[in-house]
Amino acid sequence: MAKQLDYHTIRQIFARFQEADPEPKGELEHVNVYTLVVAVALSAQATDAGVNKATRSLFEVADTPQKMLDLGLDGLIEHIKTIGLYRQKAKNVMKLSQILVDDYGGEVPNSRAALQSLPGVGRKTANVVLNMWWQHPAQAVDTHIFRLGNRTGIAPGRTVEAVERAIEDNIPADFQLHAHHWMILHGRYHCKARKPLCPTCIIRDLCPFEDKTP
Repeated sequence: MAKQLDYHTIRQIFARFQEADPEPKGELEHVNVYTLVVAVALSAQATDAGVNKATRSLFEVADTPQKMLDLGLDGLIEHIKTIGLYRQKAKNVMKLSQILVDDYGGEVPNSRAALQSLPGVGRKTANVVLNMWWQHPAQAVDTHIFRLGNRTGIAPGRTVEAVERAIEDNIPADFQLHAHHWMILHGRYHCKARKPLCPTCIIRDLCPFEDKTP
């Protein structure tokens, strides 16, 4: 775990991320906030590409909680059976859809606590939805961000919660909205787990990682 970087270095890092990609986007496909919740819930222990492949046809027929309930559990399973843990995920989607219809008038609530009360929606999922849909500077820490935060010193921490707190505490406010997307994308495509692409990394000179690849 690297030492926490100083303010000026972090500003330089995120200025470069911003220059390279001013408006980073999440890679999960969705058509509204409800389908975003479903997509993020389905993405646990699965790739975004795999989820997108399964949900394209699903969201054509079930893009609201009521339509999902009308589709039914078996109908949902038929669409998402290529995704890992699909049976449990399907049950959670049906349960959260029922709660949205019964308790929220079919609308998705926009507080973290209300989102986390939904089956299959943890803090990371809630943070993704708050950030991507409501433009709230919530930081969803996945494996890529956890690795990047610790490897570079941008946001070191021994737990997901500690890394989330380090991002919120140390990344300047003007970069907070897009911080988790920049970090996810950099971790996914450049600062990879086994063979980070250090030679082409735009923050190589600012990163203290000792085992840089040549």
